[in-house]
Amino acid sequence: MAIVQRTRADLDLAKVDWAGLAQVTDAEIEASIDSDPDLAPIFSDDELVRARRILPPPLPDDVRAIRQRLGLSQEQFAGRYGFSVETIRNYEQGHRRPTGPARVLLRVIAGEPDAVTRALCR
Repeated sequence: MAIVQRTRADLDLAKVDWAGLAQVTDAEIEASIDSDPDLAPIFSDDELVRARRILPPPLPDDVRAIRQRLGLSQEQFAGRYGFSVETIRNYEQGHRRPTGPARVLLRVIAGEPDAVTRALCR
């Protein structure tokens, strides 16, 4: 079978049955993990409680890197995540730096773009 590479931009998250996913029980998840150990969480609950993440402030180039890694144009990125195209251009060209909530949103997009898309689609 041929391997087809896709980017996140190829996914239509509007077609995902989020209500069905929300109904999956912990017992069903554990049964699924027992049948396939590759599905197990990477960290234990204790490790997650102790974990701390230190994030350096993003550079203007980070916005371009995030956008390109997701395979999105400036217009697509701005439309998907609620920025204006002008703001994205200013970030990428170094005329402005993301601060406050915009910086946090960009960090979340960088780490969990699907979670942001799901939250914004509700």
